[in-house]
Amino acid sequence: MRKLLLSAAALAALGTGCAVLAQTVDGLNLDAIRARSATMEADARALSAEVQRRGDAFRQDAETVRSVALEKVRTIDKASLPKGPDGAVDFDEMIQAASSNMRDNRGTAPQFMVFVSTSMPEQALKQIIAETSAAGGVVVFRGFPGNSGKAFIAAISKVVDKQQQFASIGIDPRLFRAFNVTAVPTYVVSSTDFTPCDGLTCVSEPPPFDRMVGNVTVRYALETFAQDNGPGALMAKTALANLGRAP
Repeated sequence: MRKLLLSAAALAALGTGCAVLAQTVDGLNLDAIRARSATMEADARALSAEVQRRGDAFRQDAETVRSVALEKVRTIDKASLPKGPDGAVDFDEMIQAASSNMRDNRGTAPQFMVFVSTSMPEQALKQIIAETSAAGGVVVFRGFPGNSGKAFIAAISKVVDKQQQFASIGIDPRLFRAFNVTAVPTYVVSSTDFTPCDGLTCVSEPPPFDRMVGNVTVRYALETFAQDNGPGALMAKTALANLGRAP
């Protein structure tokens, strides 16, 4: 949006500059130049207004999706949910934390991500969640299986060994689009964090990153990224150090 707005301002400035230049050169039609300048300024204003309108629409769509998702989770019968690793899951606390995260940190992507699905074998998913959590990364799902929040909680409860691992689990289809993830598991380490767009179908341009697809361990993926000295090497080394300190 900023680039488009800057382009609009540049067009307006260009039109004004042409009019000033024309006043210093003989033989030019000053009225025609002024008319063209006015037209360009009007077009620039129209472009700026359209960019603003589209940005507002995307933000409204994102807020609607967030509200609907949270409402679906709130309506789940807590008594019917499976138990967590340390007994009953504090579901109200999870909802409050999720709502706060999406409101205050919405759009901030982590630098170490493992893209997964509830369709993966339970043992493989359990290991990925445990190791990714220990390394300080985030396990990313595309969405609820069958559009069911209850089914998602039931599946996650089978593969979470420690209560704190819930904090390392996220749902964000924007990240799947940004990194063009079409198979799971996919390991991604980016050079910096970034802000995914809020549109329902838009695709963000991520910073430089390393990616690996396949049934390998978290440690193997991180070690490979670190040794190859790609754009995500520094983050991979940090995650490896975290993993090494984990009990």
